Amino acid sequence: MSAEQVAQHQATIFDGWKSIGIALYMTLVGYGVLVGIPVISTAWVNLLGFTEVQVGRVAGADLGGLSVGAVVTSLIIAKMNRRVLVLIAAGLAILANGLCIFTVVYEQVLWLRLLAGFGSGMYTSVAVASLGATSKPARAFNMMLFAFAFSQALEMQVLPQLSMNGIYLVFIGCFVVSLFFISWVPPRAVEKGLDIEIDAEDEKGQHHLEHRHVPAYVPWLVLIAIVFTYINIGAYWTYIELASADSTISSASSDWVGRVLVWASFLSIAGCLFATILSNRYGLARPLLITLITQSIIVSMLAMGITNTNILVSVFMFNFLWIFIDVYQMSTIANVDHSGKFASLIVGAQGLGQIIGPNAAAMTLAAGYGYRGVFIMCACATLTGMCIYAYMYIMLRRTIPALADSS
Repeated sequence: MSAEQVAQHQATIFDGWKSIGIALYMTLVGYGVLVGIPVISTAWVNLLGFTEVQVGRVAGADLGGLSVGAVVTSLIIAKMNRRVLVLIAAGLAILANGLCIFTVVYEQVLWLRLLAGFGSGMYTSVAVASLGATSKPARAFNMMLFAFAFSQALEMQVLPQLSMNGIYLVFIGCFVVSLFFISWVPPRAVEKGLDIEIDAEDEKGQHHLEHRHVPAYVPWLVLIAIVFTYINIGAYWTYIELASADSTISSASSDWVGRVLVWASFLSIAGCLFATILSNRYGLARPLLITLITQSIIVSMLAMGITNTNILVSVFMFNFLWIFIDVYQMSTIANVDHSGKFASLIVGAQGLGQIIGPNAAAMTLAAGYGYRGVFIMCACATLTGMCIYAYMYIMLRRTIPALADSS
């Protein structure tokens, strides 16, 4: 079998509905803590008695483990059977969540959440790499983010009704279900280089496909930018419900804020659809730059004080723009890499941001700067990500304009 036939064979494996279906399910399960962190953080405070600073540490450990697990997986995914990786990852996540049922001691929970995050990171990384290995990865990532919006709304509705142990059992059950369909996970992928095909026009006016090598800095810059955007997401999403409850200006009850989080989740669906429409017309880069600036504004507005009105506007716009940004970030990676190497590192970059974000927010609170300082830090992280994308866009406009404005 020729190399071309092998590549085609692999593309068929990853494009099958079973492969895409299990990958989508696994990403939703793997990102479960990330999505439900506002509710889980509140549960750690109300049900386990953790302080707000301790919540930041535990959330950072859980989501930081996600990053470490993803990075480890990216190093071995080309050498190991992906089904074996899923078994190991799910086993670690199930074990750690199970042990959390039997302890409420902060130090023990901290390390167990790190282990649970590590397993989730491995698990999610395999799923994201499978989506990135499809023949149309941008479409696969859009499907993932669309499903992500529904799972977010479901978690915001269901998890607050459960005990702490009930929340852990839900996560365990979701991991167990996927093991019954592990044969749907393609075991291996074919490595491909960082090349793109550009529709070029020769001197005679005839169109042909021109192969251009993508500079190595492009996917790495995207991953670094993802880290900064997720510093904002990690800190904001961990503390938004607690900040609302703590505010002396807002009269919102915890139940009201919970309902806002549920309904705001559905704006993620609109964000995913709107992002796709805009990218088809204007490409990925320019809408992304505007979106990041807008998100920094809606986050920093809470630094001026939390009221019922601005918490409503901020949470709704945050959810709309969060998915909006992820569509562009993941699609940018998909445009330049089909090997799965950088796609699997997306989870690592997100997790690293999730380590830094909640811990930086906890340090800000411990230093006495309050939630005003937290939200200012969130806005600065978002603007840093925007500056990285702006630099990358300028560089690509000079070298590969078609890639700079690709959709």
